[in-house]
Amino acid sequence: MTAEDLAALPLSGKRVLVREDLNVPLQDGRITDLTRIQATLPTLRMLRERGAKVILMSHLGRPKGRVVESLRLAPVARALSDALGVAVTTASDCIGDAAREAVARMHDGDVLVLENLRFHPGEEANDPQFARELASLGDLYVNDAFGTAHRAHASTVGITKFLPSYMGPLLAREVEILDSVLRHPQRPLCAVLGGAKVADKIGVMERLLDLCDAIVIGGGMANTLLAAQGFDVGTSLRDADLEPARRIVQRIEHEAAKVDVHLPSDAIVTTRLAPDAPVREADVDHIAPDEMIADIGPATAMDFRGVILEAKTVLWNGPMGVFEIDAFAAGTEAIGQAIVDSGAISVVGGGDSAAAARKFGFADKMTHVSTGGGATLEYIEGKELPGIAALRSAQPT
Repeated sequence: MTAEDLAALPLSGKRVLVREDLNVPLQDGRITDLTRIQATLPTLRMLRERGAKVILMSHLGRPKGRVVESLRLAPVARALSDALGVAVTTASDCIGDAAREAVARMHDGDVLVLENLRFHPGEEANDPQFARELASLGDLYVNDAFGTAHRAHASTVGITKFLPSYMGPLLAREVEILDSVLRHPQRPLCAVLGGAKVADKIGVMERLLDLCDAIVIGGGMANTLLAAQGFDVGTSLRDADLEPARRIVQRIEHEAAKVDVHLPSDAIVTTRLAPDAPVREADVDHIAPDEMIADIGPATAMDFRGVILEAKTVLWNGPMGVFEIDAFAAGTEAIGQAIVDSGAISVVGGGDSAAAARKFGFADKMTHVSTGGGATLEYIEGKELPGIAALRSAQPT
């Protein structure tokens, strides 16, 4: 059921189980990026104001079905408490007596964080009994976690068989924004692609070649495509198997009259990825065997900027290089600035792109920064996400 259906429900006194994506980055027990916390706040405030008992479910990291002390959700609860300005309590488990007792102590408007779902193997296995135990804690279920909607887990799919199930406002917003870009974009539509493997994004690239007016490609994806064209990219990050990339290159050449695709003509190269590494600019046909591409070069950045400035809609997924190291960050920063300067509708596809937008101060200047990563890619590719499909077909028993 939809977010509109949820808005029409009387929620006072109801136990509302909410699946959020609170898989935040931690360093020494500290949250280093609050983006996902901030994204949940409008939904949580709405539920509290309407008198619901808000019971939050999330995973954190990859504990692989066992308890890992460093992956407990207590730091998340503290961050939510600070952000909401109210006490947020925790349960020492997400099912069983500890969870039931914590829920029983709740009053209307309270917020409770259940313990890491992935401490139980039943979560990722989409085990029906685990899903039933989760469902027993609530009166209705809300999935607000776009970042996990591509996973058929107990908390995203299995639980919908046992409770009235609704799409949350954050999840609904993600779907609305992506649908508008993919189905009815203001044109020209330009995709900015980067990141690592071509093989992992074949479906995405095929779809974007059908949808876009222009595509600019950097990062490891560009390295692989350049290698597939016969360029020696030295020790650069690239796919070992070039056959998928060769098929994409053929498709690009075939679609040249329809889609304007740009690859790097120059690059920032180095012999090692470190802040103090030697750095030089090189044309892509003059890279030494012991060198690697770490960023797009200045001529490429200017070329890509010109393409982006012509766009009315820009979809950005993937950095242009190793932006975490300042020596290799200029290309990604230049692309982000070009997107802002274009004035286009701009959608940042989560993951490393979102991290880059935040690092360079562009996040607040983009139309939408997705909370997804893999989910965004699969949605762009045209796949049906299990978490969304389950909401649309939910028939509670």
